[in-house]
Amino acid sequence: MANKVQNRVSLIEQGRAARAYEMVEEAKQALGVDDKKYKSYVKKIPMLIKTNGLAATLAFVRSKMGTDSKQRAKETPYGRIYSQIAAWLREKELLTEGKDLVEEVITLPSPQYRSVTVEVLGLFSWLRRFAEGLIEGEPEEN
Repeated sequence: MANKVQNRVSLIEQGRAARAYEMVEEAKQALGVDDKKYKSYVKKIPMLIKTNGLAATLAFVRSKMGTDSKQRAKETPYGRIYSQIAAWLREKELLTEGKDLVEEVITLPSPQYRSVTVEVLGLFSWLRRFAEGLIEGEPEEN
């Protein structure tokens, strides 16, 4: 029994790892020189979630995307992160299509909110590792 549970956990982590690798590669290609900012933000977001909660962190990320169209927002580091979180949670069937990510997260019942938070932190554990390995350098201060 314990072995089955361990195998299931391993499969879940492998799936997260594989998807996170794809996400970092996509961000690296799409963002070009802004990939260093993406790396920096990916490293900071888990602590923001732990300190402020998932909803507040998502609202912060959403505010940093700008007011351009959704397509243009994906071209910014924060926009890319926001869309990646939304896509992952929808792939895992933890959220539904159609609503904005923040709008949906703030209406979740407490147990589901906690499980979504754990899933996002699990994803960021892998995003952070791959961003460190795949994206060279640190963002320049403006």
